[in-house]
Amino acid sequence: MVNVGILGATGMVGQRFIQLLDNHPDFELTALAASSRSAGKKYEDAATWYLDSAMPDSVKDIVVTETDPNAVSSDVEIFFSALPADNAKVVEPKFAEKFVIASNASAMRMEKDVPLVVPEINPEFLDVIEIQQKNRGWEGFIVTNPNCCAIPLSLTLKPILNKYEINRVYVSTMQAVSGAGYNGVPSMAIVDNLVPYIAEEEEKLEEETLHLLGTRNGLDVTPAKFGMTSSCHRVAVVDGHTEAVFVELNQDVAIDDIKNDMANFKSVPQELGLYSAPKNPIIVKEEDNRPQPRMDRNNDNGMAVTVGRIRKDPTFENSFKYVLLGHNTVRGAAGASILNAELINKTIL
Repeated sequence: MVNVGILGATGMVGQRFIQLLDNHPDFELTALAASSRSAGKKYEDAATWYLDSAMPDSVKDIVVTETDPNAVSSDVEIFFSALPADNAKVVEPKFAEKFVIASNASAMRMEKDVPLVVPEINPEFLDVIEIQQKNRGWEGFIVTNPNCCAIPLSLTLKPILNKYEINRVYVSTMQAVSGAGYNGVPSMAIVDNLVPYIAEEEEKLEEETLHLLGTRNGLDVTPAKFGMTSSCHRVAVVDGHTEAVFVELNQDVAIDDIKNDMANFKSVPQELGLYSAPKNPIIVKEEDNRPQPRMDRNNDNGMAVTVGRIRKDPTFENSFKYVLLGHNTVRGAAGASILNAELINKTIL
């Protein structure tokens, strides 16, 4: 068993880490770190539990420490970071001097020597870890996972890009309120409403998707060459980001081929049998009214992306469109970091 800890353990993503790590066969959660307001308290006294499942008994009596590498046990090998970006930028490098950091934070994602990884898409990006350690003089290292919309979008584009040349991608997102944190969107702002703007979200989605689907040569990543644009919106859904995607290829492709390419897509996590890896990363639905957040966000423990309404776009030549759904705090956040850590544990540690 590998001892693991969580930075930012009391927030919503931190709690999702706790939920997903409970009874994990490879990782034992032994350390929880949070702000000075929580430090020194038992976790059940420090945290207001937000999830719809009960707080695991295994964490209730763990005493929360400060987010200081000198305050935590040296027996921990991997820390999962659920820190806000501004805090992560300061704290994560300090921890990486001696610990492995699997981060969900955006602070270090686009650093040249920090791999941004989705294991089904670009596991080879982990090769830069040795360069990172040498450059920074760290015993540990940082690996990041992408934005909560970039992950499911990139997963659905990967099997297409494996076989065909993509010219353009257009995406419009409908994002759940949990993506902003428990206090992120006031109820009066979202009930009976839609907010057509999420700060910096479109930039992250576009840049990170092209980065993930690009190629790495040492420290340099050449982004995927297709054009991409997005529009991001907050909707009155608790969990589950929905995206309407429009894809233009350089050739005509049968819709049944697209469906088969997505439904049969498997990669390194499935080959290695990683614990959190979904059996099928992409689940294709044939019903006209699917996917829907309440019905599909928890498919394969929230780690699968569900796709529906795959159809030709008659307006543009060689184009098709579809709707995808991904659980934003599982596949798009905590679950993504845990899957990265499982890959690291299997192939590097």
